[in-house]
Amino acid sequence: QVQLVESGGDLVQAGGSLRLSCAASGRIFRPNVMGWYRQAPGKQRELVATITSRGTTNSADSVKGRFTISRDNAKNEVYLQMNSLKPEDTAVYYCNFRDVVAGSDYWGQGTQVTVSS
Repeated sequence: QVQLVESGGDLVQAGGSLRLSCAASGRIFRPNVMGWYRQAPGKQRELVATITSRGTTNSADSVKGRFTISRDNAKNEVYLQMNSLKPEDTAVYYCNFRDVVAGSDYWGQGTQVTVSS
């Protein structure tokens, strides 16, 4: 089992910045993929960005150039730096951990990001 604890969600004005953090604990093996997904009211959960344990990143087109994902393998933490935030970025952001070998997915409890116009 892997436990994930997110932090950093807040209310921010459009154009502002936020940094989300997620700390993983438990049975953590490599290779793995950590990432961020988000779910807005009435919409499906969608990918924001992922990063492998080797550092390869992937992100949604809607956040390219504005959001940056990074991780600290020694701390088992993943971060999402969000700049130039837009009202449409408003959502609950969920941290995800995927054990590539076992094929297991784990989710955090979510952190609310609200961007006011």
